[in-house]
Amino acid sequence: MSSEQSSGRRSPLSRARGLGSARSGTTHFLSQRWTAIALVPLIIWFVIGIIAHIGASHVVAMTWVGRPLNAVLMALMLGALFHHAQLGLQVVIEDYVHAHGAKIILIVLTKGAALIFGGLAIFAVLRISLGGVA
Repeated sequence: MSSEQSSGRRSPLSRARGLGSARSGTTHFLSQRWTAIALVPLIIWFVIGIIAHIGASHVVAMTWVGRPLNAVLMALMLGALFHHAQLGLQVVIEDYVHAHGAKIILIVLTKGAALIFGGLAIFAVLRISLGGVA
């Protein structure tokens, strides 16, 4: 590549190649906003439920989590929470990690951890709601 090609004579498309898709940022932005909006009522519901059960026995707490509506809301909250956290951490990694290889590895690890821990948390709620834990 000559110095003319690497300077101002390159087309905008040529300069942008290798920098990722311009469309993926919008999807990421909207996903982050939608999960935040979904989490507001879910977190309020969860905090009210926790406050209502302060001092309750383990059996009472497990019964509350095991009710169908509460189990569904808890699973939705956990899924949205882990996805929202992963999206936020991805932005931090993209902004502050400058080594390309390290950036890719950290993003993959973050997505994997969110998937594994979110799945385990939802599995625990399902197990409680289906009577697998007394």
